[in-house]
Amino acid sequence: MRLESRYNPVRSPFLVESIQSMSNIFQRIALIGLGEVGGILAADLIAREHKPFAAFDLRFTDAASPPSQTAAKLELGKAASAAEAVAGADLVISAVTAGRAMEAAQAVAPHLAPDAFYLDVNSVSPATKQAAAAVIEAAGGRYVESSVMSSFPPKRIRTPMLLGGPHAALFSSLAVALDFDAKVFGDQVGGASAVKMCRSVMVKGMEALFLESMTAARHYGVEKLVLASLQDTLPGIDTAELARYMISRAVLHGKRRAEEVREVAKTVEEAGIVARMSHAIAEHQDWAAVQGQTMERSLIADASLETLLNVLMS
Repeated sequence: MRLESRYNPVRSPFLVESIQSMSNIFQRIALIGLGEVGGILAADLIAREHKPFAAFDLRFTDAASPPSQTAAKLELGKAASAAEAVAGADLVISAVTAGRAMEAAQAVAPHLAPDAFYLDVNSVSPATKQAAAAVIEAAGGRYVESSVMSSFPPKRIRTPMLLGGPHAALFSSLAVALDFDAKVFGDQVGGASAVKMCRSVMVKGMEALFLESMTAARHYGVEKLVLASLQDTLPGIDTAELARYMISRAVLHGKRRAEEVREVAKTVEEAGIVARMSHAIAEHQDWAAVQGQTMERSLIADASLETLLNVLMS
C-alpha cells in the first residue's frame, strides 16, 4: 500500500476570516481520554472559550488519578461514561492510550450524533486507524485521522498535526477556529499515521538507545566520558541535556510509549519488514516505566541526568 501526500490546508483568506470571526464553530466538544495530551487539549480549548465541554476517562473512577485531578483543576465535569460524554457533541476528540484506541471508537460509535466529527489523535498503526474509521463511519460519524508530529507539551494545542481521510479537508478548515496547526495529508485514512509511526521508530528508539548507553556507562562509571565523546561526534548538540531529556521522557511516559511502539511494530510489519528494533524499543520503554515507579512523577521531567540514572540503576 503506497500512501501519497497531498498537503492541502484548504484555507482561503475569506474562509479563514469567516471562521475566526465565529466564537464557537463547534457547539459541543467531547474529549475521550484525559491523560497528558487530553489534559493539554482540554485546558487550551477551555482557555479559548470552546464550551460546553465534556470529558470521559476510564480512570475517573479513582478520585486521586491524574485524569481526575486534571478534571478538578479545570473545573471540568466528569462524564460517567463515553456515551454520556459524547451525547449531542458535534466534535469528539479521542486521546487515549494506543492500546485503547479501538476500544474507544467502539464505545463511542453507537452514541455519536449524526455527522459528528471524530478526531483520532492516537498513535496507532495505519491498519488500526482504518479499522477505527470503519467503526465510526458505519455509525454515521465523520472520522478524521490525526497524527501528532512532535511532543505535545512545548507547543500544546499548536503542535503540528497531519490529517487524513475523506473529511480531513473540511475539518482542517474548521480547525482554524480551534487554533489547531493542522494540515491535510490526503483523503485516505492511514497515510498520516504512517508518517508518525515511521518517525517514532527514530524518536522512541533514541530514547531507548540513551537508556541503554547511559545505564551501562553508569555501571562502569564512564558516563561523563561517553557524553563527551558523543558531544565531539555530534557538534552543536548538548548531548548531556539530550540524554537527560530523552531518558526523562521514557521514565515518565514509558508505559504509554511502549504501547505506541508496539503499534509502530505493527506498522513496520504491515509493510512486510521484520520489526526487530521496534519490539526491542518497546521492551526498553516498559523497563524504564517500571524502574521509574519509585520516583515522584512531578519531579521526573526536571530531574538531573544523575538523578535519573540513580533511579534506573537502583
